[in-house]
Amino acid sequence: MGEESGPTHYLPAGLPAPVAARDGLDRPFWEGTRQGRLMIQRCRGCGVKQFPAEWVCHGCAGDDLEWIATSAHGHVYSWERIWQPFHAALKESCPYLVVLVALDEAPDVRMLGNLVGDPRQAVEIGAAVDAVFEAHGDYALVQWRASLRTAASQGSR
Repeated sequence: MGEESGPTHYLPAGLPAPVAARDGLDRPFWEGTRQGRLMIQRCRGCGVKQFPAEWVCHGCAGDDLEWIATSAHGHVYSWERIWQPFHAALKESCPYLVVLVALDEAPDVRMLGNLVGDPRQAVEIGAAVDAVFEAHGDYALVQWRASLRTAASQGSR
């Protein structure tokens, strides 16, 4: 987050805090976010990477899954500028941008989050983004910001 101007938190007060599933399946993801790391599952059998957490592999239906850290870089797969406050706590937060991000190290994995910065900024499909971990005491949210990486450092998508 560091040098970025604007709000320090994109989650307004009054919204319910996200929590790990009762069965603990996604606990490694939430523990990773508190440490500034993106964690996803990988099947030990076929190598498929997946998110969100599941008890079985999306590729082979096996149940030998592990949690791995992945790069906090991706690109915009889809996006939406939200104008309607769907919760009373969001009344003063509109508009805001939500992006669906395809991860660079796991292109079939998609993660949702806000695109931080000017809510009226131009957004392009395929634009490079980097994860921003927004700390909230016991948990951290994954948000996204336009990347500072150059096109050469991104490689091919």
